[in-house]
Amino acid sequence: MVSENTGLETLQDIRKMMERSSRFISLSGWSGVAAGTSALAGAFFARKAIADYYHNYDAGGAGCADCLAQTLIRIAVIVFITALVSAFLFTWFRSRREGVAFWGSAARRLLWNTAIPMAAGGVLVLRLISLKMYLLIGPVSMIFYGLALINGSRYTLGEVRYLGYSFLILGLISTWFPGETLYFWAFSFGILHIIYGISMWWKYERIPVRVIS
Repeated sequence: MVSENTGLETLQDIRKMMERSSRFISLSGWSGVAAGTSALAGAFFARKAIADYYHNYDAGGAGCADCLAQTLIRIAVIVFITALVSAFLFTWFRSRREGVAFWGSAARRLLWNTAIPMAAGGVLVLRLISLKMYLLIGPVSMIFYGLALINGSRYTLGEVRYLGYSFLILGLISTWFPGETLYFWAFSFGILHIIYGISMWWKYERIPVRVIS
């Protein structure tokens, strides 16, 4: 009986080692919380900019749609950079704490498989900006971000796939409600990221024993 238990434990250890080598599992839940908080802050300032634009327009002022678009783009860029930096820092700290290589083969595969859909989406967003089709920018960003998460989920935590599905579905739905795009964007990039981050912290970081789903 002892030898059987020992053999089972050995097989489990081997399985965990193989999963660690093939999947980047050091993503920090705090990265999701930070990204979601940044997105909600960006949505707040974007909503304020839009409200100010329509207030001036209704008051008889000369509304500048291009100026509003530039402001919203700047806000989006700041949110993206903030989320990216926070994700890097929190994940780096977790990798260092757990003694796991931060820039291993699994991390490179994850980055490559998420970068391709996001780069394609970025090019499409730039084209939409040049065509002044601003109402489609939010849905497109959600759709391609969701595709990036789904594509990269095979190299990291399995829950990332379901987050990607949520982004994809919300992005598609929001194309039918162009006037409510900001709220869809805030819910997906803000609320969903926070929920995901807290759940991942609770499942993988709160306790020393972590189970790969």
